[in-house]
Amino acid sequence: MLINQDFSVDRSKYIGGSDIGAILGLSPYRTRLEVWMEKTGKPIGLLDSLPLRFGSFAEEFVASEYARATGFELTQDQSTHIHPAHAFMSAHIDRFVLGDGTAKSPTRILECKTANPFTKAKWGEPGTDQVPMSYLCQCIWYMAITGIEKTDLAVLFGNSDFLVYEINRDLELESLVLEKAKYFWQEYVLKDIAPPAQTEHDYQLLFDKGNQVQSKEANIEIIKITKRLHALNKEIDSREEEISSIKKIVMGHMGEAETLTYQGKILATWKAPKPSTRLDSKRLELEQPSIYLQYQLAVQSNRRLAIKDIAL
Repeated sequence: MLINQDFSVDRSKYIGGSDIGAILGLSPYRTRLEVWMEKTGKPIGLLDSLPLRFGSFAEEFVASEYARATGFELTQDQSTHIHPAHAFMSAHIDRFVLGDGTAKSPTRILECKTANPFTKAKWGEPGTDQVPMSYLCQCIWYMAITGIEKTDLAVLFGNSDFLVYEINRDLELESLVLEKAKYFWQEYVLKDIAPPAQTEHDYQLLFDKGNQVQSKEANIEIIKITKRLHALNKEIDSREEEISSIKKIVMGHMGEAETLTYQGKILATWKAPKPSTRLDSKRLELEQPSIYLQYQLAVQSNRRLAIKDIAL
């Protein structure tokens, strides 16, 4: 089923391909709690970053490189595709690969990606389905919704390497992914119950406001793990002292030299960074108080967890 509408406006109504990796706990960028907050209309910062914007910008280039490399004809479809049996499951496809013949119906999906060259170790040989799990689940999701049996995942690593991976439809894996998505939608989104937190950031999102008059008694398990935390912090402090001692020895050896070498290779550098400029807010407040007040913003910071080492 197709819906001709602005998908970005209706993200809260559907689970999309960019959500499924997070729902399964496989995304390095989002957690299932963040997806839940988006779907249930909770306040959450917009998912936006330079790599994401570049990925969107570079989609056309990746698609054209794929067409050049394979000779396949592509078509772009801005429609929202809905799973025939589950109205909350949607797909927004980058490109469809057209088959031969006059009808030229889609024979495979093309998913376009950009990736940091330093993450290349997470990818297998081109032509295989050895791609990061979050991307694999996204391709599985799109095939489940469209019924198309094959997805090519084209990825541009930096500006130096372009590879194509091939994922075939796997009905057993697809069934598992859909079942997990269905459970998430029915048990968390429709019931408006938060899924278990996975990260510290998740807890900050869940409990962003504190109650000054509320206090809670610790149990013995909490006491044990806070004691362990203090022991770990002491280890960190001792390591930091050792690191500082080593740095001081190296700095003393280098003196005014900006470069330390060994057998022609650079071992260390000690250089001043390029000068930068900053606003002298204190001076502005003193000399132009009315202007200073006009540009003040109230910023609410996250709650800060401070654990004390108490004697028992």
